[in-house]
Amino acid sequence: MSTKIKLSLILLIITSILFISCKENSLVKDKPNVILIMADDIGFEALSVNGSLSYNTPFLDSLASNGINFTKAFSQPLCTPSRVKLMTGKYNYRNYEHFTFLNSNQKTFGNLFKDNGYKTAIVGKWQLNGLQINEVEKHIAQDNERPYKFGFDEYSLWQLTKLRAEGERFANPLIEQNGKVLERDINAYGPDIVSDYAVNFIRENKDQPFFIYYPMLLVHDPFVPTPDSPEWNSLDTRSKSNRKFFKDMVAYMDKIVGKIITELKSQGVYENTLILFIGDNGTSSRLTTNTSKGQIRGAKGNTITHGIHVPMIASWPSMINNSRKYSGLINFNDFYATFSDILGVVDDSDGTSMMDIFIGENIKNREIATIYYDPMWSDNVSKYRSVFTQDNRYKLYKDGRFYDIENDVLETSPLKEEDLTKGQKNIKNKLSKNLSFFPELPNTN
Repeated sequence: MSTKIKLSLILLIITSILFISCKENSLVKDKPNVILIMADDIGFEALSVNGSLSYNTPFLDSLASNGINFTKAFSQPLCTPSRVKLMTGKYNYRNYEHFTFLNSNQKTFGNLFKDNGYKTAIVGKWQLNGLQINEVEKHIAQDNERPYKFGFDEYSLWQLTKLRAEGERFANPLIEQNGKVLERDINAYGPDIVSDYAVNFIRENKDQPFFIYYPMLLVHDPFVPTPDSPEWNSLDTRSKSNRKFFKDMVAYMDKIVGKIITELKSQGVYENTLILFIGDNGTSSRLTTNTSKGQIRGAKGNTITHGIHVPMIASWPSMINNSRKYSGLINFNDFYATFSDILGVVDDSDGTSMMDIFIGENIKNREIATIYYDPMWSDNVSKYRSVFTQDNRYKLYKDGRFYDIENDVLETSPLKEEDLTKGQKNIKNKLSKNLSFFPELPNTN
């Protein structure tokens, strides 16, 4: 082969590489706005798009019908473990220190976006200052600048430096906003305050890329009236808890999602905004949802499917152009990895990017989802502490329990080794190999 031909081939190869690289980079050429909405205490079964007959969620249904509805997204069983894993992209054994606490030496997706030129905000529920931990130094618990340290330019939050006992999140809420405690208003509704802040943030930052993390106040207990409930009109009933109001709270949660969508469209930034909606754990165990597949009791705190199976919807009109369901596994550390991919920076998380799923090309399905769960909280949830991994059908715990979760969703009958088929043994061995990379839970005795 002549030198001239060799040089031509080299140039051709280089050109092809550059073309492919440019093509890949063009996928996110214009930095998208990103809004991550996480509802508090709502399982997969509670959305009407997922078969709920008890609750109606038209805005979320519409979002799913024009985007991707993920049917196998898995959280941690409890809120703080989920939040720490989600925000840092790391398995809990790497950085989860205690319930309601995130160490400020951690880097969150807030830092990730801010470091890459985004305007950032967090609105909703904080609960990461360690307010309920005696061993945390007082100055940490009372530090109202911690959201800034985690990469957020602005915030409007409940339970930042104030305990829940000092003020609730719904009627007459106790909200802190950018270093100040807002004056309480008996007629105010916390979810309106923080969602209005998010809407205003969109309005003020429409001309630059922005990131909003919205860990919602809804639909966590107490189950109380919303401003759309008739009982809201009386101060005597406005704060009285009753499970019947959960339906109203789900409807109001959905309404707020609609409010955000409307503002994005009004400001002309909807097309290039990635909206992600998820739950932080399963629905409260005090609630039972009627679904098209029968009744499902919530299992928040528990490691069974109903404790970790959460709704997830992705909408990104300029990128996701064919609506569909996605039944591959999603783990909570995948969000940080996805954001790293969108920004074109090195991913140092434990997750897997979802960009191929959004694009709909060369999709590499996650085969296994693993959860390391040590709530470090009350006895009623700590009894479920465990390490486990699963594929789409089978689930293996670190202690050896092996379940066919497709046919035994409540995990009442572990499979016996002597009864396993060859295929089941192979799956168990594969799951066991994955679990071997995760440490044992610490001894609490």
